[in-house]
Amino acid sequence: MVNENNIIEKLELILKKLLASNRDITIAIITTMEGLPILSILPRRYNETRISAMVATMLSLSERAIIEMEIGEFKQIFIKGNDGYLLVFDAELAVLAVSTTEKAKLGLIFLECERASHEISKILKKEK
Repeated sequence: MVNENNIIEKLELILKKLLASNRDITIAIITTMEGLPILSILPRRYNETRISAMVATMLSLSERAIIEMEIGEFKQIFIKGNDGYLLVFDAELAVLAVSTTEKAKLGLIFLECERASHEISKILKKEK
């Protein structure tokens, strides 16, 4: 029997480590491929459900575009805004999205997020 609390605790540890390791990450969210929130660390003023749905929609459209353009498999989405970045990573059974400040060192954040998305994938596969 799958212990859902144990899964959430493991995922929460991953998000907390991600935010603690880099102060330029301001939001971290894990969502299902269908856009349902699994877990997030974000300020109260943000709507977790709405963000989850938008992130999953972007992922779905990006995957389709990559297939249509025949450029391999989806890896990540990178969006630059005036005040920071939105980064979306495939975690196989889920999606990891983070927002960062404008002065973020993206190379390091990409590395940390890819590692985190791999850990998320392993946890969700094991508990499936």
